[in-house]
Amino acid sequence: MVSPAGRHSASLIFLHGSGDSGQGLRTWIKQVLNQDLTFQHIKIIYPTAPPRPYTPMKGGISNVWFDRFKISNDCPEHLESINVMCKVLTDLIDDEVKSGIKKNRILVGGFSMGGCMAMHLVYRNHQDVAGVFALSSFLNKTSAVYQALQESDGVLPELFQCHGTADELVPHSWGEETNSVLKSLRVSTKFHSLPGVYHELSKAELGKLKSWILQKLPGEMEKQNE
Repeated sequence: MVSPAGRHSASLIFLHGSGDSGQGLRTWIKQVLNQDLTFQHIKIIYPTAPPRPYTPMKGGISNVWFDRFKISNDCPEHLESINVMCKVLTDLIDDEVKSGIKKNRILVGGFSMGGCMAMHLVYRNHQDVAGVFALSSFLNKTSAVYQALQESDGVLPELFQCHGTADELVPHSWGEETNSVLKSLRVSTKFHSLPGVYHELSKAELGKLKSWILQKLPGEMEKQNE
C-alpha cells in the first residue's frame, strides 16, 4: 500500500498480472518511473492474488486472480474462479467505503490478468465506482462482462485502456477488439496503442494513466479551481 501524502479522500486498487504480487507490481512501477506512483490525496492498494493451480502452467501453483482454460480470447471463461475472486475483492472495496471513502472516489484497474479481473469486478458488480483501467488486457469473446453490460441501462464507469503494439503474449488485436465491444455496449473509453511496446509497463503509459487518475479523482484543490 502507498499512503497519500496529504489528506486521504480517494482510493486506487491496482491488480498485478499473473504470477506476480502486489509488492512486485509496486516495485516494477518504481523501476519504470524511477519513483513510486504517489498522489497527495489517493491511497494506492496493491493486493496479491492467492496462490492456486493454474491450467496454462499445467496445473502449477501461481499467484493468479482466476484460472484460464488456456491463454486465448476464443474459449470459455473460468467463471467459477472469477466469481470467487470478485467476492474477495468486493471486501476490499467495502473496507475503503467503511473507512469513509465514497464509492465514486474509488478506481480499480490492473495489468494484464489484473485488468481483466478489474473489468469483471467493476462492470459486473460495482458499476458505481469512478472508473476502471486495463493495461495489456483482454476479455474473452463470450465474456460475462459483455452479458452484464447488455442487461445494464445505468451510467457506466469510464474505461482507460492501453496496449503495446509489439505485445507477444496478449496480441494488441485482442485488446483492441475488447475495447470495440465495450464501446458498442455504451462504455465510454479511449484505447491507447503504444508503438513498439511489448507485454510490459511503459513510462509513457504510466504518465497517461496518472493524468487520467487525477482527472477521475481530483484533489480538493483541483475541484475548487474548476
